[in-house]
Amino acid sequence: MYYPEPITKLIDSFTKLPGIGPKTAARLAFFVLEMEEDDVLDFAKSLVNAKRELTHCSTCGHITDQDPCSICSDESRDGTVICVVQDPKDVIAMEKMKDFQGKYHVLHGTISPMEGIGPEDINVSTLIERLKDEQVEELILATNPNVEGEATAMYISRLVKPSGIRLSRIAHGLPVGGDLEYADEVTLSKALEGRRDL
Repeated sequence: MYYPEPITKLIDSFTKLPGIGPKTAARLAFFVLEMEEDDVLDFAKSLVNAKRELTHCSTCGHITDQDPCSICSDESRDGTVICVVQDPKDVIAMEKMKDFQGKYHVLHGTISPMEGIGPEDINVSTLIERLKDEQVEELILATNPNVEGEATAMYISRLVKPSGIRLSRIAHGLPVGGDLEYADEVTLSKALEGRRDL
């Protein structure tokens, strides 16, 4: 209504991104208009190439440009330990730590009955198949410490427990450098529950 149609479409496209409201979308659209044409074309190509060339690893579900992904095909990684995460972003976070040398399984979501998302809507069946085919000794459940993440971890643990595979859950609690006085009751409770001997 206020802008020519091409700008309106560009603004509408930006508002489809998470956390981008109409004002930020308009600011981004006008920033793009000020960019050099070559930079805009490179930006557009990057978007299209990422969408076309990336897929999900058929083994673990992580995003990749090759199948299986570089983590699954890395012979030096410990295939007896699988860390179960919600999203590909969680794999990246774990890898930045450089401490975990096992493999991953990406669920692509969590169980959320309120949103109509059940176990069949996330990548659980592939995980169960992997546990049958691979020599897995430990499954680390690294879903987020919220209602949906906890429900998903409990569901997976009930499915896997009869197999005798060791199940563990990442610890939750106070961040390093945090103050007790500012922590909520649930965080303090989890920190106390996850305490370890010195």
